[in-house]
Amino acid sequence: MFYVYLLKSVKDDNWYTGYTEDLQKRILEHNQGKNFSTKNRGPFKLMYYETGLNEKDAKAREKYLKTGMGKKYLRNRLKFFFGG
Repeated sequence: MFYVYLLKSVKDDNWYTGYTEDLQKRILEHNQGKNFSTKNRGPFKLMYYETGLNEKDAKAREKYLKTGMGKKYLRNRLKFFFGG
């Protein structure tokens, strides 16, 4: 199983999108500063995730969610989270 996930930094309110096979372990690594991209931005809250069976699909979905259209999709998907 592969997970595509969206984290929100409690420190700066910015998002981080990634994919992994072990979601709990990966979030822990982000919060412990073990990821170069997010090292000084933790702690993080999990905002959203999707699951799939194929790594290539997860990579493609992560890439899409990082685009302008992907971010628009997430804002629409999480509209109540953002107070809409």
